[in-house]
Amino acid sequence: MRLFLLTALVFFISAPIYALELSGVLTQGGLVIGTATPGSKIELDGQQVELTDEGHFVFGFGRDHGAAALLKITTPESKTEEYNLVIRQREYNIQRIDKLPGKMVSPPEGTWERIASDRTLVANARENSTSTPHFLRGFIRPAEGIVSGVYGSQRILNGKPKQPHYGVDYAAPEGAPVMAPADGIVRLAHADLYYTGGTIIIDHGHGVSSTLMHMSALHVEAGQRVKQGALIGAVGSTGRATGPHLDWRMNWRDARIDPMTLVPELTE
Repeated sequence: MRLFLLTALVFFISAPIYALELSGVLTQGGLVIGTATPGSKIELDGQQVELTDEGHFVFGFGRDHGAAALLKITTPESKTEEYNLVIRQREYNIQRIDKLPGKMVSPPEGTWERIASDRTLVANARENSTSTPHFLRGFIRPAEGIVSGVYGSQRILNGKPKQPHYGVDYAAPEGAPVMAPADGIVRLAHADLYYTGGTIIIDHGHGVSSTLMHMSALHVEAGQRVKQGALIGAVGSTGRATGPHLDWRMNWRDARIDPMTLVPELTE
């Protein structure tokens, strides 16, 4: 067994002897795509990672992932290598607001059942993921517009931490087109979730998914296959939104991924 230490923020490594390649961003919110010898066994922090017949795989790190991760690869010949990944820890924009009316801090009691039902719908939509690696083609912006909200930011209202913002927001006119950021299968198309309004979840394979929120119109339905760049909806202000915008979020399984790490032009 050989042990490696990987600390590069943006990295690409190749180990021809063991047919291993990795590329991605070693940071909280980062997604890593790799290639290994077909038939290998891949584990991240003890969790098995799916491998295609061609040897492709993917994994990611959530907003609050610790500073270290262990990648273990066992080849079909039972040769094992371990990679200690050093995960960059990020600083997020935290806003504290006090002396707010209670209704601005917590949802009305009568909405709790609906919110719980919505969460179940979303969890079920992400539960099963296709083995087709649509994510290998890469990602594009799902909408045009100024980036008005970023990954990881959080508000603390009356001393109560609210859920962090896990995506990127585009401020765009009502009705502006929303495109599929990558190929995939629509797992959820719902016009009226309590928090996120018109919502679409697209499965890009191996646990990678996109969620697009607050839309005023949906042009796809659950089970439909979509191609990158296909029109899927329209920008809106549905759900808990103060103005028209698109909120694009990504997941690898339960880990929340920062779309800005996958589409560099989002930072322009």
